[in-house]
Amino acid sequence: MKKPSCQKGFILDGFPRTIVQAQKLDEMLEKRGGKVDKVLNFAIDDAILEERITGRWIHPSSGRTYHTKYAPPKTPGVDDITGEPLIQRKDDTAAVLKSRLEAFHKQTEPVIDYYAKKGMVANLRAEKPPKEVTAEVEKAVSDQSHCS
Repeated sequence: MKKPSCQKGFILDGFPRTIVQAQKLDEMLEKRGGKVDKVLNFAIDDAILEERITGRWIHPSSGRTYHTKYAPPKTPGVDDITGEPLIQRKDDTAAVLKSRLEAFHKQTEPVIDYYAKKGMVANLRAEKPPKEVTAEVEKAVSDQSHCS
């Protein structure tokens, strides 16, 4: 955050995850004369998130991604270009997702409430198509009064 490239601002992705972390972040920023300006909450129903994550497949050597429903490979489990097998990341399974969602609801949702009380949260509907979510993000970060 001390780098010149951060002087106009910076983005923290996935942090803070707990109230204690949020409070410590606020204290640290306050000492530097700064503050959190905006919190983007990508809200999505757990069932939609599960479908998106558990359907994701990756070609390891190229990084190409596929989805069983939204962008399936021509042959299930096989990269379209090389014919090599696709893999599913270890954290993209239903069991791991369930654990991560439980931790999110228990630890991170209160962080959203913490910042919402300060009027800093922009709730974005993440189930929308990517272009629409991108437009909502751009609007939220450019319009400091956009909180819901």
